[in-house]
Amino acid sequence: MNGSCQWIMGKYNLVATSAMGLEALVANEVKALGYETKTDNGKIYFQGDELAIARSNMWLRVADRVRLIVGEFRAKTFDELFEQTKALPWEKFLPEDAAFPVAGKSVKSTLYSVPDCQAIVKKAIVERLNKAYKRSGFLPESGPLFKLEVSILKDKVTLTIDTSGTGLHRRGYRVGQGDAPIKETLAAALVILTRWNPDRPFVDPVCGSGTIPIEAAMIGQNIAPGTNREFLSEEWPWMGQEVWDKAREEAEDLAKYDQPLKITGLDIDANMIKIAEENAMEAGFADLITWQQQDIKDLQVDGVNGVMVGNPPYGERLGETEEVEEMTQALGKIMRKYPSWSVYMISPFENFEELYGKKATRKRKLFNGFIRTDYYQFWGKRV
Repeated sequence: MNGSCQWIMGKYNLVATSAMGLEALVANEVKALGYETKTDNGKIYFQGDELAIARSNMWLRVADRVRLIVGEFRAKTFDELFEQTKALPWEKFLPEDAAFPVAGKSVKSTLYSVPDCQAIVKKAIVERLNKAYKRSGFLPESGPLFKLEVSILKDKVTLTIDTSGTGLHRRGYRVGQGDAPIKETLAAALVILTRWNPDRPFVDPVCGSGTIPIEAAMIGQNIAPGTNREFLSEEWPWMGQEVWDKAREEAEDLAKYDQPLKITGLDIDANMIKIAEENAMEAGFADLITWQQQDIKDLQVDGVNGVMVGNPPYGERLGETEEVEEMTQALGKIMRKYPSWSVYMISPFENFEELYGKKATRKRKLFNGFIRTDYYQFWGKRV
């Protein structure tokens, strides 16, 4: 074999990772792309070719990243780890000049020393590639980057390559943000869970830097979240530029840029509204989302059967909790005037329903980063 990999369409074992509680949403997204799934905690497994790698990175709104599984096996000794790693067809993925740092983690396993596991996996791959490429010594590692990970859980070893690079939540439109911005992937999940469609008005009364309204606009116009960014696997010779061109052409064809939107973002902080406007402009929604500085106590909404989604402040600083409680009480009182509207709020406050003045139709446990929250859903009466 020479130093470059031929572009031959293959079949790969892939896994999309997600935050806990969002696996079903990611599985639905993968299925919508035409791939069968199997779900575990924080992981959605599927199989596909090079185009599947490109399409999943381009389209998955809620997943954290997409990894390629090179191999899985059980190992309790370093010898077992070395030999079984070496037995895998690394030359199928890594060209002769590949740069391949190895990250690692080990949980409840006999091989608990992560640095040792990383070093052994690295050594095994070097030996395999040296034999495949008929060379000896150190590999140059001057070419495309392949981020490898050795993950060991209860003595089961999984070796993967990250196809995404920067996490999928980095859409590329966020030029500014506040103190505690919500991840784009979670924001998209909050919108998807409402089953909102662009025929209905959409309001975020505490929009901050605008992430939730912008994600709603992308969903409303069916714009692939990866449209304006690059992915690590674009550098890989065996992926082929044809693959990415096809995935981007498909995304462009499916976008509904003419779809009208009735999306509004409100916030009490004028500076945050300015940042939201800048982010929306970067995302291509300069004139499609209405932004307005407004105190939630002065809230009014237009239209019927609307959807309101928000991520109110969590009151983490001294004196803020009382303000958040007053805001929640005011929101509940105001929205009782709009019975056809559905309200969805994510909050860590266990007394949120009491403050809002109404029992949620449904609530769903979600994690905002490491913070355990509930997604309170108050369904309106459609008219």
